[in-house]
Amino acid sequence: QVQLVESGGGLVQAGGSLRLSCAASGSISSINAMRWFCQAPGKQRELVAAITSTGLTNYADSVKGRFTISRDNGKNTVYLQMNSLKPEDTAVYYCNADLLRIGLLGAYSYWGQGTQVTVSS
Repeated sequence: QVQLVESGGGLVQAGGSLRLSCAASGSISSINAMRWFCQAPGKQRELVAAITSTGLTNYADSVKGRFTISRDNGKNTVYLQMNSLKPEDTAVYYCNADLLRIGLLGAYSYWGQGTQVTVSS
């Protein structure tokens, strides 16, 4: 059994900041890439940021310079520091991880339940 537990979402005014956290737990052997996605109502789910097991990062153009993804491998946790938030950032944010489970062959992608981020103007 594997779970991704998210926290840190909420309501914030434009220009403010939030820090999202996502902790993976269960029978995990290793975690490869970890990612944050967002999905606004009526829109496709989009990649926000990604980080490899060694700390290499990639960002959507819309969040470059404002958001920072990081991870703590000892805690199996990925973070998204969100600064200078805009109303357009309003969406449900989902944590995603590619991981290998103990006793099973192959790495698979797992998702969190999502956390709502609302930015008021």
